Amino acid sequence: GQLPTWLQGILLRNGPGIHTIGDTKYNHWFDGLALLHSFTFKNGEVYYRSKYLRSDTYNCNIEANRIVVSEFGTMAYPDPCKNIFAKAFSYLSHTIPEFTDNCLINIMRTGDDFYATSETNFIRKINPQTLETLEKVDYSKYVAVNIATSHPHYDSAGNVLNMGTSIVDKGKTKYILFKIPPSVSEKEKKNSCFKNVEVMCSIPSRSLLHPSYYHSFGITENYIVFIEQPFKLDIVKMATAYIRGVNWASCLAYHKEEKTWFHFVDKKTKKEVSTKFYTDAMVLFHHINAYEEDGHIIFDIIAYTDNSLYDMFYLKNLTKDFEEKNKLTSIPTCKRFVVPLQYDKDAEVGSNLVTLPSTASAVKEKDGSIYCQPEILCEGIELPRINYDYNGKKYKYVFATEVQWSPIPTKIAKFNVQTKEMLRWGEDRCWPSEPIFVPSPDAREEDDGIVLTCVVMADPKEAPFLLVLDAKTFKELGRAIVDVEMHLDLHGTFIPEKDLKFDTE
Repeated sequence: GQLPTWLQGILLRNGPGIHTIGDTKYNHWFDGLALLHSFTFKNGEVYYRSKYLRSDTYNCNIEANRIVVSEFGTMAYPDPCKNIFAKAFSYLSHTIPEFTDNCLINIMRTGDDFYATSETNFIRKINPQTLETLEKVDYSKYVAVNIATSHPHYDSAGNVLNMGTSIVDKGKTKYILFKIPPSVSEKEKKNSCFKNVEVMCSIPSRSLLHPSYYHSFGITENYIVFIEQPFKLDIVKMATAYIRGVNWASCLAYHKEEKTWFHFVDKKTKKEVSTKFYTDAMVLFHHINAYEEDGHIIFDIIAYTDNSLYDMFYLKNLTKDFEEKNKLTSIPTCKRFVVPLQYDKDAEVGSNLVTLPSTASAVKEKDGSIYCQPEILCEGIELPRINYDYNGKKYKYVFATEVQWSPIPTKIAKFNVQTKEMLRWGEDRCWPSEPIFVPSPDAREEDDGIVLTCVVMADPKEAPFLLVLDAKTFKELGRAIVDVEMHLDLHGTFIPEKDLKFDTE
């Protein structure tokens, strides 16, 4: 096929690549050592490359020829031959775990720099052109967080907004929203943007010892949208996981009898909206988008009624007949919540405060809190992406992978949240990855552009390929076949040519 001539730049993707080291094997797919891969578009041609992230974790494991650094689903132990004193000492030093820098989830941009990220306090700078691994940055040196999300937001001024959980501060567990400014000038020292990190606000956790797990958050023009879900981390269990010989993932539990709380932080005043908004228990990983309309905040998310998704990716479940055998017990559901920030304070108890045309409701309770019920937009999509120019604004389109009862995507979809129309692309035995929308340079409409996805074949003998679709019609424009083994990855980003610095510092 033909690629549009304007498509110049790099599609950079990240995900777990290697799951066996020597005689040892990770328990969970999300634990694998990070493998970066990229497609470079230059004058109608596509070049592919891939490289393992040379993290400290990677280097230690490869050197020892066994897994020596713990990951979320796999607890590793130091050399068993060491004497009893060394053992006792290492138990003590694991109370607040020394996390891994195996940054395998996403790619984050700050200023001109790019980082591989996961959900620990470490991120690794990378060169997007050569995929070389550069310095390691520890968030906790600049802001009091032990874990941070892999889905930051970017504002028009070039700031990065992200959230992390602080579990160290004398039992004052809190969620911290922080802002990383772009570097001010070339002369400034390396990583200077982190020296100027600003804490925008902190939200105390409802439970000091059980903070909520979260993978992303939402943002509108004036507000940050944070969802405190009853899928929680048990800090005491986490601190003793090493001694008990269990992995950290076993310290996560879903409390289906509890509520899910919505927090809205005003970006200007840095204060939280005081009204208590909540909904029923749910588990979510991905926010799609959020915006404001007539005194309401509208946000779209993909939610589950349980946490079976994580369990499916234990490697013992990823067998040959994986697709037939493993069924999600909860299908991903795209939900729209409509939350009235401005409402009649004298409204009757039990009345619906939503005044926009929507089947979503927000009902006033006796104690003044507001119980929100969503509108169901569609089912069976995950890894959602939008045209990021519409982030925080009213929008129409979600580009996503389509998953039915198995967590492995079989199609990609374009969903119109306003008309509920769905366009799909799929071929037999094809497993596409998260679709990334790239706007065309003269875009007038939200879907003027293309969609890129990497497709891995269910049959390893068949060659994987990069697929390029017209974002409007969802028709195939072309594909670039890659004659190497490609892995299923998680997230990534497209870097236009103009944003690439050509120096090799």
